[in-house]
Amino acid sequence: MKHDGSRSSIRIIGLGNELRGDDAVGLLAARRLRQAVGNRAEVIEAEMAGVDLIELMKGARVVILIDAAGSAQTPGIIHRFDASDSPIGVRVFPHSSHAIGISDALELARAMGVLPARVIVYGIEAGNMETGQALSSSMAKALDEVVGRVIRECEVCHA
Repeated sequence: MKHDGSRSSIRIIGLGNELRGDDAVGLLAARRLRQAVGNRAEVIEAEMAGVDLIELMKGARVVILIDAAGSAQTPGIIHRFDASDSPIGVRVFPHSSHAIGISDALELARAMGVLPARVIVYGIEAGNMETGQALSSSMAKALDEVVGRVIRECEVCHA
C-alpha cells in the first residue's frame, strides 16, 4: 500500500492487483492522479485492500474509490456510484481479488458509523484479468476518461 503521507479532506483510493491485467486499473489511476491533483487530495494505492479499506477511508470528508468492475458488461464501460446514502450493491463488484469486496467494505463502514460523508465509487468494467497480462486497450482508454472525471470531482469537492 502506497500512501503519499499528506492529509486531505479528499482521499482517492485506487484498488487492484498489478499482476492481473485489467485489475490493475485502480492502481494505475491512483498513480496518474497523484501528480494531477497535487495537494488537493490524498492519493492511496491499495493492493488487496479488503477490510483495510475501512481504515483507509477513516478521517476523510470525501472518498473516491477506483477499481475494476466485473458485471460481465462490455470491457471499458465506466460505472459511477454515490455510496454516501445507500448501498451500491454487488451487481458491478460481484467478485473481488481483495479479501472482501468494495460493496461489503462500504456497508461495514456504514454499520460502524465510519463511512465518510461522501463516497464516490468508479468501477471500470474489466476484460482480461489473467495473471501476467497487460492492461487491455479498452481499459486503457477508460482509464484516461476516469482520471479526467476524478480530477473534475476533486475540483468540485475542493471548492
